[in-house]
Amino acid sequence: MCATASRSASGSHGFTLLEVLITIALIALLTSVLVVGTNRLLRSRPLSADELFWAAAAATRKDALLNNRDVRLTLDAKSNSFVALSADGLETRYPFVVKETAELDFLAPKALGLSSSVLLGGQLVETATIPFVMFYGDGTCSPFRVQLKTRLGARVLEIDPWTCAPILAAQAL
Repeated sequence: MCATASRSASGSHGFTLLEVLITIALIALLTSVLVVGTNRLLRSRPLSADELFWAAAAATRKDALLNNRDVRLTLDAKSNSFVALSADGLETRYPFVVKETAELDFLAPKALGLSSSVLLGGQLVETATIPFVMFYGDGTCSPFRVQLKTRLGARVLEIDPWTCAPILAAQAL
């Protein structure tokens, strides 16, 4: 009784070590539940048309590099998949199934002057497509552009043949 009375009388109230440890354990538990739930939610998100194209292009380039062979990449609209076909007849398919309506076309590079454009619904869309692009065993690819048409409109990315990555447009100052 004396110890309790003297503690209250002095006015110093603090947390015990047990109370602090329980609080830290509860915060850690809630944080882990939040992180696991967020990761699960992000993994279940469907991939966009851009992500599916870049995944197929990266896998095709990797196949060409690792096996030192030329691989041709096409888009098969009937089966909604990219088809990577090597010179020795080995075929690999990568799905192109997106939640929203999307169309993807391979276009010739601007330097060749083969482009043909049409204005559709207020969007300038190119109509001169090429049937496939090549990825070579040295890590390069044929020069090409990719046109992605979604409900938000059409956009064209020019691909660098040395790195097989998009060429960034110069920004006006």
